[in-house]
Amino acid sequence: MENGNGNGCSNQHTLAEAISIDGVGIHTGHSVTMTLEPAEPNTGIVFQRVDLEEQPTVKADVDFVTETNRSTTLSHNGASVSTIEHLLAALAGCEIDNVLVKINGPEIPILDGSSGPFVQALLKAGRKKQDAIKTWYTIDHNIYFTDDDKKVEMVAMPANEYRINTLIDFNSPVLGTQHAQIKNMAEFNEEIATCRTFSFFHELEFLLKNNLIKGGDLNNAIVVVDKEVTDEQLETLSKAFGKEKFAVTSEGYLNNLKLRFPNEPARHKLLDLVGDLALVGMPFKAHIIANRPGHASNVAFAKKIKEHIRKNKFKANVPAYFPEKPPIHDVVEIEKILPHRFPFLLVDKIIEFSDTHIVGVKNVTYNEPFFQGHFPGNYVMPGVLQVEALAQCGGLLAIPKNTTDKYDTYFLKVDNCKFKQKVVPGDTLLLKMELKNPIRRGICEMRGTIFVGSKVVCEADLTAQIVKRTNQ
Repeated sequence: MENGNGNGCSNQHTLAEAISIDGVGIHTGHSVTMTLEPAEPNTGIVFQRVDLEEQPTVKADVDFVTETNRSTTLSHNGASVSTIEHLLAALAGCEIDNVLVKINGPEIPILDGSSGPFVQALLKAGRKKQDAIKTWYTIDHNIYFTDDDKKVEMVAMPANEYRINTLIDFNSPVLGTQHAQIKNMAEFNEEIATCRTFSFFHELEFLLKNNLIKGGDLNNAIVVVDKEVTDEQLETLSKAFGKEKFAVTSEGYLNNLKLRFPNEPARHKLLDLVGDLALVGMPFKAHIIANRPGHASNVAFAKKIKEHIRKNKFKANVPAYFPEKPPIHDVVEIEKILPHRFPFLLVDKIIEFSDTHIVGVKNVTYNEPFFQGHFPGNYVMPGVLQVEALAQCGGLLAIPKNTTDKYDTYFLKVDNCKFKQKVVPGDTLLLKMELKNPIRRGICEMRGTIFVGSKVVCEADLTAQIVKRTNQ
């Protein structure tokens, strides 16, 4: 499977081949077969109930959530699918964007109670890169969600990657206060995916009496025993699951399973949060901090994030700039690649770099030599120099790497150029260049955009030719 880090521009991905997974739904007890198939770009994750007449579909989107009691349920067009969070978390962890999930029952199988088996199946199937850009959305201010009754506090803060911190506190002498985190989604499969769901002993008794865990076999849930239980209670539970008599470990857990991590419950809460926030339906970058998360709160939080993105979609492609973060290339390294020198080198550093895009920074100061003659007393950066800055940034992307040869870039044409706002001393320009087509025979076609803050000040389609220098 290809590696991805979820930062900057990237391509969408689907499965390399279809996979089938069989299992039992923990709440319904229904045996189901689920087939995950590759899907076209921009499809997202779609569930299809193939056991129902007309085989209706429902998209994995927070707008279609109808139930959050003990798990998350989607319903639309007559299709209803529950306990979707572990599968969605696995797809997010493997960075798979487009999948059709055909299922012949109402609930995703619980398997071992984690995302681990799903991740294993996805890795075995492999991931296929698609010819479509994956747009990452950013947030420009903190988004808060609170539920005073449940003592839930959540915040999504602007960040240049997707990271999560969770804290759980059930006032339990066994669990205590537990914390879990991932610094980016690349950590999910190793650190979070295998962490199983958990239940308190007294909750388990209630669920059994009310026939609400028809598919549970205690191989898929950690049981927390934080109150005194009798031998009779343990024997009743053992008979209900057809097991030898259970006992309580010295740590306060039922001895049906061994913990995979000391803080496995907190890690599972993070897993659930990843799955539920996937229902935002659009990849986004943020630092999520969640205190006492649960399905209902996760979904309500996802709705707030989706609404923020919907209102600010025009900011979808605004690069995230953190001046304190070391650049990918500083100006000394840039000089080794580009032929430009003072006073015509118009890129100060590079902060994002991939096979298909690049983001550079140009700090505009009063000391720019062109301000002496361009509107003295009303200093405005010439539009042609803004375009030149874009072109230089694009040259850094297009010029061949790992070679001692020197190259120059020459303009062939500029199309659809628009200047939308003045650039003045004190502005920091974010120069974003994106390949429109693969580079062929040295011809490079790019879409360029200049941002000041979240505002677009210039945009243009640029075509240039990369030429090896003969008089090196």
